[in-house]
Amino acid sequence: MPADQPVERDAEQTDTPSTVLLTGASGIVGTLMRELLPPHGYRIRSLDMVPTPGDPDAIVADLADRAALREAVRGADAILHLAGISLESSFEKILRANIEGTYNLYEAAREEGVRRIVFASSNHAVGLTPWPRPGDAPIPVDIPHRPDTFYGLSKCFGEDLAQLYWDKYGLETVSIRIGSCFPKITSARMLSVWLSPADGARLFHAAISAPDVGHTVVYGSSDNTRRVWDLAPAEALGYVSEDDSEVFAAEVIAAHGELDTGKPDQAHLGGAFVTDPPIWPH
Repeated sequence: MPADQPVERDAEQTDTPSTVLLTGASGIVGTLMRELLPPHGYRIRSLDMVPTPGDPDAIVADLADRAALREAVRGADAILHLAGISLESSFEKILRANIEGTYNLYEAAREEGVRRIVFASSNHAVGLTPWPRPGDAPIPVDIPHRPDTFYGLSKCFGEDLAQLYWDKYGLETVSIRIGSCFPKITSARMLSVWLSPADGARLFHAAISAPDVGHTVVYGSSDNTRRVWDLAPAEALGYVSEDDSEVFAAEVIAAHGELDTGKPDQAHLGGAFVTDPPIWPH
């Protein structure tokens, strides 16, 4: 185990915020976290391949630029890695951005002695897992990888890379299989897998601050009435969900109907990624 562990912090407990390198700071979740994480006691250092609106100090760099990544991670207390392609694309593009880019970031963190990475994995790493039947137990994190796309495959790689860097180098990671982190819900499936932005910040905070995580894999959702994942590993980090998608249920069901696992795009955890990726349908 590494001699030094991340220090538990909260905004009420410290006047010296931890510095967190946030990759993908201009993306949907990154934009939300730039606002929601600082109240938990963090100073955000933004990085993206495009300028980050409202942050003149943000680093503009590609994950392929290893020298820039090493400079970006230097002095960070932790890294929240959200960058990369977030939908299906060609294998070549996924390889460059999500696989090689994540490797480059881990190498930079190892070289600069960063102790903790929070890796934005995805439910699509297990997307071909059948949707559970009513009454089934919540799906555990230790089910086999069943990626539904090249995108999902890249998240499997990231989780395995995190395990390698923990076992060989003592670099800790919490891999979070994020569901749908948006302010509003737009489908019946999302009623089960929604991660409210506020709960997202709570989960990322827990993942950054919990001691002795080694490499831990957790699901990332709110404690929804209709949730299908086991949140116990996330709760063991100190995560406490305060939101529930059920507040959207009546409106969503009126517009889209109940989840129907007899339909191809609702039969597996990966939803439409399973049957209709933009380039290679299943």
